Amino acid sequence: MESIILASGSLRRQEYFRLLGLPFSVMPPLIDEDLKLPPRQLTGELAIKKVQKIAGLMKGSSPHWICGADTVISVDGDIFGKPKDRGDARRMLTRLQGREHEVITGIALYNGRKQSVDSRSVVSTVTFVPVPEAEIEWYLNTGEWQDAAGAYKIQGLAACFIAGIKGSPSAIEGLPMHEFYAMLKENGYDYGG
Repeated sequence: MESIILASGSLRRQEYFRLLGLPFSVMPPLIDEDLKLPPRQLTGELAIKKVQKIAGLMKGSSPHWICGADTVISVDGDIFGKPKDRGDARRMLTRLQGREHEVITGIALYNGRKQSVDSRSVVSTVTFVPVPEAEIEWYLNTGEWQDAAGAYKIQGLAACFIAGIKGSPSAIEGLPMHEFYAMLKENGYDYGG
C-alpha cells in the first residue's frame, strides 16, 4: 500500500488511519483558518487548503496521496472551532448545553497521479442535555476540551452530556470513515488485496 500524508496533527484521525491499516506520515500544515464562509462550506474549503498546502510544499517529491480534514461546530450559524483558552471553552459548552447543534467535518483527498482533489463534507447533529455550571467546571478541569472543536470530544467524558447523535460518530470525531473509505476506492487507492 502507498503511504498517505495526513495533513493534520489530530491524534484521533491518526487512530482511524491505524484502524484502516494505512501507512501514513503526519504533516500538519499552517494555513489561515479565518475564512468568512458559511459553516457547511468552511470545513470543505479548509480541508482542501490543507492538502494544497502540503502538495505545494512537497513539489519535486511528488506525493501520491494527501488527506486533509477539518471539523467545526455550528450553533445557529455561529462557528465553534477549537477553544483559545478555558474561558472560551466554558463559553462554548454553556451555549451547547440543553440543545442541538451541527458538527460539520470536511475531508479532502489529493491524488498526485491525477493532480486532483476530491472533497466532501459530512453534517451530523449532536444533542446535549442541560448541564449545570458545576458540571461544566468539572469537565473543564479534565482538560479534555483542549484541541477539540466545540470544546468537547464525544469519545471521552463529554459523552456524559450527550443525549443523542444523528449522523456519523466518526465524522463527529474528525474523520468520516464511510466517506473516506469511499473516496480512497473511487480515486484508485490500491489496498493491495
